Amino acid sequence: HVQLVESGGGSVQAGGSLRLSCAASGYTSSTYCMGWFRRAPGKEREGVAATDAAGSTYYADSVKGRFTISQDNAGNTPSLQMNSLKPEDTAMYICAARPSRFLALQSWAYAYSGQGTQVTVS
Repeated sequence: HVQLVESGGGSVQAGGSLRLSCAASGYTSSTYCMGWFRRAPGKEREGVAATDAAGSTYYADSVKGRFTISQDNAGNTPSLQMNSLKPEDTAMYICAARPSRFLALQSWAYAYSGQGTQVTVS
């Protein structure tokens, strides 16, 4: 079955950078899209970025130009490079997998999610 384990979270000052990674297994990377979501206290889960096996990407307006999603050549380690971090980026960041070739950022479109890694920006 699909397993997703995030890492790389932590505390950083505003303007700093973090790189999140997701160790993914149990699926065929060529038929899945990978996404990063975040959930801040008191808020609903929000789509941040997504990528497909062809390398196409899709970003939320709030992170465009600051965050970059990528996958390794094997397609099983999606990463999220986060630059110019802001306090409003503080949240639990969650890696998710979607059994489709079509990009999406809606939470309901992703069948599998990890436990998340906390990012705190002060």
